[in-house]
Amino acid sequence: MAQQAAVIVPYTAYLRVYEPLAAFPEPERSHWVRYAKREHFPTAQDELRRALSDLLAVPPVAVPVAESADAFVAEVDGVTCVCPWRTRLRGWQALSALSQAAGEQEVALPAPVLDAAVPPVVRREAAADYERWLTRNPDARPWIRTALWHVPVRWFVLFSDEEKEFAKPGTGEESGQQFVLRYRTPMVQARRRLARGLKVLREELEEGPLVDGLVDVGRWLEEFHPRSLVELDYGGLAHAIPEDRLADDHSAADVAEGIAALREGDGERAGVAYERLTDRWRAVRELQFAN
Repeated sequence: MAQQAAVIVPYTAYLRVYEPLAAFPEPERSHWVRYAKREHFPTAQDELRRALSDLLAVPPVAVPVAESADAFVAEVDGVTCVCPWRTRLRGWQALSALSQAAGEQEVALPAPVLDAAVPPVVRREAAADYERWLTRNPDARPWIRTALWHVPVRWFVLFSDEEKEFAKPGTGEESGQQFVLRYRTPMVQARRRLARGLKVLREELEEGPLVDGLVDVGRWLEEFHPRSLVELDYGGLAHAIPEDRLADDHSAADVAEGIAALREGDGERAGVAYERLTDRWRAVRELQFAN
């Protein structure tokens, strides 16, 4: 079982929002009420297995033909919250981003490899399906965001070091996972931290990717119920980082320290915190090129 999990685990981190059942309209709310009463729930590994099975078909199924009816479930102060997978929507968005990056020559996959994995005709058909679907669902948004081989700095702004949860094998919630490292915080706290951080960065730094990224995350968070739960899960990255480094990972603290230093006008201390953070994640990102 461990060997199977090691083969399929993606080196992906996740930013998730769990909304209370009351936030969903009918009939979706009734579906999630019934769903949350299950004893066992599928995991992120199960979603990946299904996606890989579709890609192995001939021709490959780049995006599921029907939307997933699964979700992650969490209890927040006695209130049941769910994070719908929305695998089809996320598949369309990921494929769109991949195709755009390929056109701009910013994708790690060489064009021949990409075309062999997901032929151009399949990508074009998926793009057309997505465009038609968007005309009927213009306000659609995913409950899950993903990042390959790193955790974006802007995600850490939402959390504090005290919210870090580190679980060793046998104590994690997801079967097959070697380690689990995650942060969880109430939506109201995530929005407050983002607003404060964005204010400091706009005052002390020029407009750039970090500010733009925070604005984008802020707009996304505003789409959800104020009593939601926000989660940052290292996911498959926990397989790529040694245990001692996971235990000693205080990236949220580094980001908080950097922002606090900028607020106080201490550029040198902010630079030290940022360098500590970038060195940590540069070492992780370089693993994707290892053999």
